[in-house]
Amino acid sequence: MKLEKITESSKAADKRRYDDACAATHGMDIIGERWALPVMRELMMGPRRFGELRKSLPLLSANVLTQRLAGLEASGIVRRFMLPPPASVQVYGLTPWGQEASPVFQALGRWAAKSPSHDPTRPFSPISLMLSLRTMFSPALAGDFRVRMVFVIGEETFWLTVRDGEMGIGRGALDDPDVTITAATHGVAAAVYGGVPLDALAADGALAIAGDRAAFERFATMLPMPEKAGSA
Repeated sequence: MKLEKITESSKAADKRRYDDACAATHGMDIIGERWALPVMRELMMGPRRFGELRKSLPLLSANVLTQRLAGLEASGIVRRFMLPPPASVQVYGLTPWGQEASPVFQALGRWAAKSPSHDPTRPFSPISLMLSLRTMFSPALAGDFRVRMVFVIGEETFWLTVRDGEMGIGRGALDDPDVTITAATHGVAAAVYGGVPLDALAADGALAIAGDRAAFERFATMLPMPEKAGSA
């Protein structure tokens, strides 16, 4: 029954194709289904289990997630595999071609952030938050600034480095970071995008800083939100 539903969904998607030679339009044939982009986004920083994807995308039903993963796998964007022992669990990850979409996501994010209706205080998943920091990072504002940071967001840990005008991010920790941020996603977003004072966020329990607070404050100035379209 489940296979029949997925097959029916695939046939419906075929009917919605643009049948256009434009490669950009064909890209929408591949990843234009609702929830396909968020699923890809959640795989940008490494493989995830099905349950982890559900947790990161709470509004996405298990049935639709199954359909999107099947479609992305059929298109060659996602692959399904088993982690080696002792984990021995099935995970989903981007193929090398799927990972090549990363700069496309960044460009789309920078463009869409100019929308008058975009609200950076709406919910982020931990991974979408970290990717947004990379998207909004300004090398020109960073200059020769250097920092090594660790973000502890719920049950997930990420590292972030800035050096020579380049930002690196990844899952996991760093030895001896300059700054460790323990926060909810909305706490980090409020600090870097909303300009909420760190003391206020700390008082609310939304964000705590260990280490070089001034370095984090400097880092927050390197993530300017673009001017909204039509505001000039």
